[in-house]
Amino acid sequence: MSINSFMIKTMFAKGDKKRDAGLTTPSDIQRFDNISYGSHKKWHLLDVYLPKSIQGKLPVIMIVHGGGWVYGDKEVYQFYGMSLAQRGFAVVNFSYRLAPKHKHPAQLEDVNRAVSWVLNAEDKYRFDKTNIFLAGDSAGAHLASLFTSICTDSSYAANYSFDVPSGFVPRAVALNCGVYDVNAAIESTGKLQLNLMRDLLGRNYTKKQLEQINPCKHIFEGYPPTYVMTSTGDFLVNQPPYLIEEFKKIGVEHIFKLYGSDENKLPHVFHCDMKNEDAHKCNDEECDFFREHIV
Repeated sequence: MSINSFMIKTMFAKGDKKRDAGLTTPSDIQRFDNISYGSHKKWHLLDVYLPKSIQGKLPVIMIVHGGGWVYGDKEVYQFYGMSLAQRGFAVVNFSYRLAPKHKHPAQLEDVNRAVSWVLNAEDKYRFDKTNIFLAGDSAGAHLASLFTSICTDSSYAANYSFDVPSGFVPRAVALNCGVYDVNAAIESTGKLQLNLMRDLLGRNYTKKQLEQINPCKHIFEGYPPTYVMTSTGDFLVNQPPYLIEEFKKIGVEHIFKLYGSDENKLPHVFHCDMKNEDAHKCNDEECDFFREHIV
């Protein structure tokens, strides 16, 4: 593991612990924890959060967590996930295998495993499998975007050894504070992004490998409606234009939101902070976007 990756894990863990201090499971949420969705005893685990007040089938939000591909799990996203469930969704919050021990495409394989699990568990947890949404942030937004591309284009999907469930495409996607042009990210953040790419792909990765995981190069017809968000204090604030340019070329329905101001510098992935009023506004608007696309 690179020194930058170690620093990210240490820094993020400390910040996330402080962010969530004192938070507890809301009384209006029913949660099911540590459900196995694959063979790995540590990483192939997920939680399901359901609003107690709603009966019948529920639209589903699947969270693809961030953490620079080297950090994070479902525990870090539990309070954010339960907040989304309070807005009338079934929320699936899953861990996935991390780099550098587990190289690309292990993370995408696990997203696919989690989707397959949801489709097979619709009756037990009241999932409406016709309305499954993806919400990813930071590295999770990168993964959610790539997985969506796999779902929408067979030629791109041919790069991977796994098969997406037949006919599955997310109903809509939310991409938050993400990486969409990895070359531009390397240029703007220097050794930080470079070392993360080495952790994800291998130290001697090729230009072709980097191109394969560059989301803005793999936007195709049929890509679902997408909510793209960043914030004024996000170190990746310059990334969304690369993606939006491709959306406009292809004709992908999308909304772009920049949260915060010069006086209110909202940080990277601020929307996961349940003590922040701007986070609740952002999450309200993303969930409204999902509701607009429920079939």
